[in-house]
Amino acid sequence: MSTESLTTFYLAAPGAIGPYSQGIKTGNLVFASGCIPLDPTTMEVVSGGIEEQTTQSLKNLKAVVEAAGSSLSQVAKTTVFLKNMGDFASMNKIYGEFFGDHKPARSAVEVARLPKDVLVEIECIAVTNS
Repeated sequence: MSTESLTTFYLAAPGAIGPYSQGIKTGNLVFASGCIPLDPTTMEVVSGGIEEQTTQSLKNLKAVVEAAGSSLSQVAKTTVFLKNMGDFASMNKIYGEFFGDHKPARSAVEVARLPKDVLVEIECIAVTNS
């Protein structure tokens, strides 16, 4: 099966900050790499706390998913990495607003440290119609 590396540098998502793709499309599946709350224009972490960082992470994830010809309503599974599980309720509020009535499968785990010392990172698997 062939794969297509996604590059969204021309969209509303920051470029990869390491030797990896922002996402890979293989068949009708999209595997989006973990998105952290970088402003795509400045490549700096957005200011604020967990709510602002979750919002930006999800905006970045949405841009990657849409670059693959999918949408948030076609996300099948997400994984949320939190620096502090005490932030779960605040993250969950923003996450619920983004996904609305669509409820993908999800795992949420606390980790010791995330890139650029952010508070949250979110990855997903989505389906495309093509």
